[in-house]
Amino acid sequence: MHLNHKTFLITGASGGIGSALAHALVAAGANVLVHGRDEQRLHTLLRALPTGTPAVLADLATADGRDTLAAFARGHKALDGAVLNAASGHFGPFEEMTGEEIERVLTTDLLSPLLLTRALLPLLRRRVDSALVLIGSTLGRIGHPGFAVYGAAKGGLHTFAEALGREFGSAGPRVLHVAPRATRTAMNDGAARAMNAALKVSEDPPERVAAAIVAALKRDARRVQIGAPEKIFVRMNALLPGVVDRALAGKRDTIMKFAST
Repeated sequence: MHLNHKTFLITGASGGIGSALAHALVAAGANVLVHGRDEQRLHTLLRALPTGTPAVLADLATADGRDTLAAFARGHKALDGAVLNAASGHFGPFEEMTGEEIERVLTTDLLSPLLLTRALLPLLRRRVDSALVLIGSTLGRIGHPGFAVYGAAKGGLHTFAEALGREFGSAGPRVLHVAPRATRTAMNDGAARAMNAALKVSEDPPERVAAAIVAALKRDARRVQIGAPEKIFVRMNALLPGVVDRALAGKRDTIMKFAST
């Protein structure tokens, strides 16, 4: 896909990966429409983007917020791509989560992307060469202690992306699923960062994830798993889950110590 002069909508653009991706797409010659939930952070982003970059403020965990975003997108009829990046994380023991926390994560990370995909498809189908990018997570490919609900949401998003891409076939839009590994963003709280440090888990800067997304769009890829060790771990989890069970069992006490904080 040639990105020059193409127009992309990015949800969650005021966050780490979304902001880095907005800059990377602009650097590649694309135009961006940006969404955020935090007004101050969105204004900070806009000051660093080309003057006049369209933006919208909305909470995508609500029906009104999704309607606002869909109307915003319809107001810009040329839409060559949509990157559904907005997400809500949670690190902690499942039994300590409230019903409201479970609902928030599942709504933001799974239900909202599905509903937004349905709303944006008519716009994407108008273009001969268009792309729908769904930002998942390695934690959606491997069941990891402390991330039960977040992993369930991202796992569902992975299956959705795979099924939708096969359903569309060559008719488009092309569906790209991206699974970052641990990334240094505000969504990862201090406890998660401390756990990663204790377990010597690699953390990527958002710019690396953004670069991987841009490269995948250029080569018309359909799936990207970031991190060589993570690729191996994901494959092992699919073929030999018992091996991964034992590997994570040896780290469980450390993981749950940080999760409980």
